[in-house]
Amino acid sequence: MKTSTSNITAIYAKSAGFVRNGQERSRFGRKVGKLVRQGSSTLRDVNTKYMCTSQGLNQTGVFPLTSFFPGNKRFSVGRKATLIRAEAESAPGVLPEPHKVTISVGDGEIHLETGRIGRQANGAVMATEGDTMIYTTACFDEEVTGDGSFTPLTIVYQERLSAVGKTSSGYLKRDGRPKEFEVLTSRLIDRPIRPMIKSGWAHDTQVLSWVLSYDEVRGPEPLAITAAGAALAVSAIPLVKPVAGVRVGWLKDEAGPMVNPTRKQMEDSKLDLIIAGTEDGILMIEGYGDFLSDEEMLLAVDKGHEAVAEICSQLAAWAEAVGKPKTLDSLQTPPEGIDAAFAEVMSEAEMENMLQIRTKQARDEVMKGLKSKVKDELGFIHSADETVEDERVSLDDDSDALADVDAQGGFSEAAISSAFKRAASKTLRRLVVEDGIRSDGRGVGDVRPISSSAGLLPRVHGSSLFTRGETQSISTCTLGGSRAAMNQEDLRGDNQKRFYLQYFFPPSSVGETGRMGGAGRREIGHGQLAERALVPIIPDESEFPYVIRVESTITESNGSSSMASVCAGCIALMDAGVPIKRPVAGVAMGLILEEAGGEVKDVVLTDILGSEDALGDMDFKVAGDAEGITAFQMDIKVEGITLKTMRKALAAAGEGRRHILQEMAKCDPEPRTGLGLYSPRIEKLSVNAKYVRELIGAGGKNIKALVESTGVTSIDITNEGEVTIVGPGPRETEAAQAHIEAVTEEPVKGKVYKNCVVKNVVEFGCFVEILPGKDGLVHVSELAHERIEIVSEHVSPGDIMDVQLIEINNRGQLKLSRKTLLSLPGTKTPEPPTPPTPPSPPATVTSGRGVEWRLKLQAALRPGLPVGSMFCSTLFGSIRLGTN
Repeated sequence: MKTSTSNITAIYAKSAGFVRNGQERSRFGRKVGKLVRQGSSTLRDVNTKYMCTSQGLNQTGVFPLTSFFPGNKRFSVGRKATLIRAEAESAPGVLPEPHKVTISVGDGEIHLETGRIGRQANGAVMATEGDTMIYTTACFDEEVTGDGSFTPLTIVYQERLSAVGKTSSGYLKRDGRPKEFEVLTSRLIDRPIRPMIKSGWAHDTQVLSWVLSYDEVRGPEPLAITAAGAALAVSAIPLVKPVAGVRVGWLKDEAGPMVNPTRKQMEDSKLDLIIAGTEDGILMIEGYGDFLSDEEMLLAVDKGHEAVAEICSQLAAWAEAVGKPKTLDSLQTPPEGIDAAFAEVMSEAEMENMLQIRTKQARDEVMKGLKSKVKDELGFIHSADETVEDERVSLDDDSDALADVDAQGGFSEAAISSAFKRAASKTLRRLVVEDGIRSDGRGVGDVRPISSSAGLLPRVHGSSLFTRGETQSISTCTLGGSRAAMNQEDLRGDNQKRFYLQYFFPPSSVGETGRMGGAGRREIGHGQLAERALVPIIPDESEFPYVIRVESTITESNGSSSMASVCAGCIALMDAGVPIKRPVAGVAMGLILEEAGGEVKDVVLTDILGSEDALGDMDFKVAGDAEGITAFQMDIKVEGITLKTMRKALAAAGEGRRHILQEMAKCDPEPRTGLGLYSPRIEKLSVNAKYVRELIGAGGKNIKALVESTGVTSIDITNEGEVTIVGPGPRETEAAQAHIEAVTEEPVKGKVYKNCVVKNVVEFGCFVEILPGKDGLVHVSELAHERIEIVSEHVSPGDIMDVQLIEINNRGQLKLSRKTLLSLPGTKTPEPPTPPTPPSPPATVTSGRGVEWRLKLQAALRPGLPVGSMFCSTLFGSIRLGTN
């Protein structure tokens, strides 16, 4: 079979040997440890051929391949330090054929390709599903930047509006700062990827992902996770196992969950679950449901992981064929002897005593002193190159441990901090697994003490204070009209969020200083989780027409602040008078996986502390009511957990939620049962669409004047005639509503209109305004029973009179009569005839509580209404609307 040099996979070798499948072979130049492939087909196993002949073993240059490749192709060998790299040469300007793989997911399939686009990136993949295409790269800095205790990984996911044929509405027309969805998706990618990068990796690593084409059929998040896992799998970055992600939905009329649903199907789904993991285990879960049971959630997770495992299996085989060898020689390991030296300087009893101090501040103070002691004895002095040995006299310490460290030259501060964390983790895990003891003295299934109160802030619409142990949140609920909705512009179109929660985590909540400004990734992510936990309890707009904004400000934090935001937010909603469907609460679960007696023992912790989160193996947040789940998020720091462990964690989470809900019911003071004194009022009504232009006026002139004169906040009118009035109180909204109904009222023949204003006087009569904007003629013969010669001697502009509509001609002109309401000389005033029933029903208004009621205009026109410039003439009299 003939092949071009562009299809030859690169061959890597060391000067003294080379590596194949993780095993070093001797004598560079003898055996070539690489299969040469074209696409997915093996061309030739060159393992037994000679690479270099007459040129020598250590020289660089160009060598013939006649002994094992057809067509006398050539390759180059470039030497750098102890590494020799052999790569095929490609003809200038010729793109190689990409390496592709197709993987079935649900009822669709995804396509991955590498080798054609982004060839200078360490790993580059184009992932395609339908017409959605996501380009992802993975690169790392050649220099080591840390000690390997923390993975320096950055994930950036971006959506190009051009992917759906749109241009940014911003002034610069350039996709700018990250949108909320992009930040959330970046976190979704980061969370399963980070724990799978090999321990000790200390190179700055960056994974970039762009949505270049989007067909709007399915959400792009699962494909973005898989694309990132694929880019890392084919790169030299040491990913332990390939990672992939899928979405799982559960249609309300279906018996079970489905993988890879469309956006259309998700509109009727009671579950939105994104799951990521490896072939062997689950790494990350992010899901929201409509009060799902534990078993339903587990069934969905199991279904999702089956699909993830299949993707990862095929991804691993593809990466093995086309990927680069992993860079393992720069992995950082703890300095030799540091753990033994640490154990001599600080005993396990000291560590145990420190971890069992029950309050965070006191524990942190003791921890700071212990760290300082260890650094003084094991580390460099004042971050200089001199060791403790130079300061022995001042330290007055001649312990054997110190002498050993002196001989080694001391350990760095970073190495000592890592050793401290390993020792603390080991002790904490032993205490939990063997003794069932936690840092604050609780049992593994206990929840910290809880207190809550409503109405903390007097001028806001709703507020609460929720405290659980050393975690505390002040939450507020603000109600508003449609203009308070959050506008979003992204690939899925422009939309508005009627309910949203914003989470604030100031550095003072943990007793520190820090940057203040826009929301960080963590704040956006925690806010989204708490928001989605509360969405299922928000009433429909038809029942409660307000836009609802909840803010959660964390005032203290020692674990599970996002779940505290759920609890505080729920109470604030009730205090604002929002008729929630049912109360919900949230709790964070932890996990300790420890080998004991040859078996791995899993211990689930309820309501974890910050230290248990940092030193444990899982952070699993679950929110919902006593029986069902509304939101769940899981992050794993090991290579995945089983469904058995998840079932155990969910059962414990259910017990925790039920306890928290019982404590929330003791809220003192209790939340309000209705809208607060300072809450806005919203009224809705429908009018005939033909009056919309008249109500709004040229350039909005009429509606602006009405807003100003009545004191309402806003009036919104749709083309269909749906009117929404938002005002600071019922007085203002009812006044505006009365005017709108008067403007849109149809004149009725035979109806009497009282206290109408004379607008103009002419020789043959006068024009009178019976309704706003609707004038009629009272002919001189209809002014009185007696004959009137000169109208102006009897009537003047601005006079008030009662009239009756006696005729509407074919041109819509109104003929009025004053005479029919006047009694003849010497007789009683006649009763006005009963007007016929109007052809269309009067407007119906939906109040903030969803109660249907007929607006009684006289209720709005009570004495003392401020005087303004607008008149409303009705059956009940003529009054002015608005304020002075």
